[in-house]
Amino acid sequence: MYLDSEKKKELFEKYGKSATDTGSAESQIALFTFRINHLTEHLKTNHKDHSSERALKMLVGKRRRLLDYLIKIDIERYRSIIKELGIRK
Repeated sequence: MYLDSEKKKELFEKYGKSATDTGSAESQIALFTFRINHLTEHLKTNHKDHSSERALKMLVGKRRRLLDYLIKIDIERYRSIIKELGIRK
C-alpha cells in the first residue's frame, strides 16, 4: 500500500509536534498533500477513473478548508507549512 503506518508516522513527525500528533492542522495538511500527490499521479495514467477523481477533489477541498482555518488562526504557521510542502508559488 502506498500509505502505511510507518509513512504516516514519518509525516506526523516531520510536520506535527510529535509522531503521535495526528490532529494538528499542519500534520493533516501534510497527509492530505501526500494523498493528493499520489492520486494525481494515479490519474495521469488512469484518466477514466472517475471515483478517484472525485476523491481527489474532495481531498483538495478538505485541504483548502484547513488552510483557510490556519490563515485565520495563525498566518505564520500557514506561511511555514505552504513553504515546506511547496503548495504555493
